[in-house]
Order: sequence, then C-alpha cells, then structure tokens
Amino acid sequence: MKKFLIIFLVFFIAIITLLLYSRFIATSGLKIKEYKIVNNKIINEYHGLKIVHLSDIHYGSIIFEEQLENIVNKVNELKPDIVVLTGDLIDERINYNQEQIINQLKKIEAKLGKYAISGNHDKPIDDYNYIIKESGFKSLDNTYELIYANSNQPIIISGISSNYEENSNIGIKTEQFDKYISNLKADEIKPIYSILLIHEPDFIDNLNLNNYDLILAGHSHGGQVRLPWFGKVFTPYGSEKYYDEYYKINNTDLYISSGLGTSKLRFRFFNRPSFNFYRITNK
Repeated sequence: MKKFLIIFLVFFIAIITLLLYSRFIATSGLKIKEYKIVNNKIINEYHGLKIVHLSDIHYGSIIFEEQLENIVNKVNELKPDIVVLTGDLIDERINYNQEQIINQLKKIEAKLGKYAISGNHDKPIDDYNYIIKESGFKSLDNTYELIYANSNQPIIISGISSNYEENSNIGIKTEQFDKYISNLKADEIKPIYSILLIHEPDFIDNLNLNNYDLILAGHSHGGQVRLPWFGKVFTPYGSEKYYDEYYKINNTDLYISSGLGTSKLRFRFFNRPSFNFYRITNK
C-alpha cells in the first residue's frame, strides 16, 4: 500500500507539473519562424520581399496588451514590406478590449501594406471589421489587391473569409479574383506572383491551385499541444489534412502559422506562440 501511494503521488505531481508548465510556461515567450521562399517568377524589384504572417491571436486568451505590444515591436524590428493576419484576431467566447488591440496593431509598420482576413472565431464581425479598419489593415475577405514595388509589374494578394461553416460556397468567395484573372487580355500586364490568405487550410483542395504561388493559412495552431516524435495531438475541423508548418502542392507553397494565442484550452506544449517571417527571392 505504501509503495502504491508513493507511485500515485509521484504520478499526480508529474501531471500537475505538466499542466502548470503547459499553461504558464509553454504559453509564454515568442518564437519567430523564418523561411526563405525561392521562386523564379520573382523579378529583381521584388527580390528579398519580406512578409510577416500573424495568425490566431485570440486576444484575451494568453495574449493581452503587454504581449501584443511585444509582438508588434518584434514585427517592426524586421522592417517588413507586407504584414498579413490570417484570422482569429478576436474570439467570440473571450472578453476583449477593442481599443487595446487597435492601439497596438496600428503601430505595425509595413512598406507595401497590411492585410487581413477573418477567421471562424471573428464572429462579432462588426467588432472585427472596426478593429481591422482602425488598425490600418485592409480586409481581403473575398477580394484581392494589386501590390506594386518599384515596378509596373504587380504581385497580387487575395483572401477568403472563414469557410468553417460554409465550405460549399468557396467558389463564390473567389469570384472577384477569378474574374480578374480570367479577364486579363493578352497585351495587359499580368501579376508576376500570386499570394492567397485563407484561414482553414483544408479548403484549398476546393481551389484551382494553379492560380496561387503562395498560400498562407492559420487555424491549426500547429496542433497547439504536440508530443515529441508523435507531433500534433489534435487539430480542428478545417485543418485535419493540412496542419504542419509547410506543404509543397504541385507548384504551390503552403505555409501554416502555428499561431500566437490559444483556442478552447489555454495550453501549449512543444509549440510556443509564434509568427512566421518570409523572405521571397529569385535565387
């Protein structure tokens, strides 16, 4: 009996220690994941283009004003050309302060623009749209924009709002982009490189990937809780097929952010809060 109690006590302490670590230590700090993307479509004017990719902040989960300020400072230190946010900035289940979010996000500096799409938890859509606009981001929900950098040849960036509850109409959501691409005349200057923002990565299987060189997604949190050698424990609907950091699908690069906040359970394990930093080059 005494031996059994000792084993039980050791096991109990180990579980409590693991839970405390996952809740308070593994959810702290900030990791910047850097990637070099090589594509021979990139002309010299865009060589070295820098993109910061934020996702799944879930403000009020583990990210509050102090943490968001630190994220913004780290972003600005990188001097990005473009900053993108791929959904779940806020969370309808968590209290959040709009002005705190705006005060920090509007400090983000990007030479060519700041762009965002909504995620499945950005459901107080009026709140979300207000925050995005006041923070100096442009919403790319179901639309696109041409970006020029010292050249008359643009790159194109488009976005799709969350498809979590409406996966059957993803074709409608890309209608503006598809119409622009299909209506380009032979003598018109075409975008040299195409970027898509999408929240739930699994829905890319419903798209014509020939239209996109680079897809940036979120939602999976990289599993949020990961185990050594095993990897992710669980990923939500919409990221059951694609959930890891990177996939090459034919000629399309898919990168998925592991996110900054937490969803549902406020735990992380072997998966600290992070954002992605890309350098796009032609060699």
